[in-house]
Amino acid sequence: MDLVKDFYMCFAAIAFTLMYVAVDSKACDTVPYVTRDFWSAVPPKQVEHFAGPIPYVIIHHSYIPAACYNGLQCIAAMQQMQKMHQDVRQWNDIGYSFAVGGDGRIYQGRGFNVVGAHAPRYNNRSVGICLIGDWVANLPPKNMLAAAKQLIEYGVRNSLIAQNYTLIGHRQVRSTECPGDRLFEEIKTWPHFSPMTDIVDQNKV
Repeated sequence: MDLVKDFYMCFAAIAFTLMYVAVDSKACDTVPYVTRDFWSAVPPKQVEHFAGPIPYVIIHHSYIPAACYNGLQCIAAMQQMQKMHQDVRQWNDIGYSFAVGGDGRIYQGRGFNVVGAHAPRYNNRSVGICLIGDWVANLPPKNMLAAAKQLIEYGVRNSLIAQNYTLIGHRQVRSTECPGDRLFEEIKTWPHFSPMTDIVDQNKV
């Protein structure tokens, strides 16, 4: 788990500048990163780890909250999602491993190798990446797509994500429109995308 710890510590040093100034993404060999502390995450009720490297990357959209385009908006979106997931759905924490804002920054959710609550039967063998917003009709901005790709590349480079990982959209493992039609068409063009389907009826889970 040292690489995971290093990943978080690397960005803690630059997180304080993220709200107001541009950050050189080369400083830590990835895109600007926002820690749980910086977005004022509530502590998880429970944390369950699983061994890596992680074989699946699952892409989501939030639908609600809507897209955010600056630090204040994206922090509010993260807090809104965590509150809904913990208080309404009674989950241990925000469901996703990471979220990406329209500001081009990665927001730490549960993190790498922590069991999530984003995809039935895949939560203990996947990293769930949520692109904040509704991407049914519109494509996320380029900086948002680039950040998601760079997060995946970082994970592969550091053996957190398997070299031969499988990339899928949420709708391929659950009956849902997520990650939105337009975003789903986009990720079909990304490396390692698989047309596999293993759908579970959400009403039966």
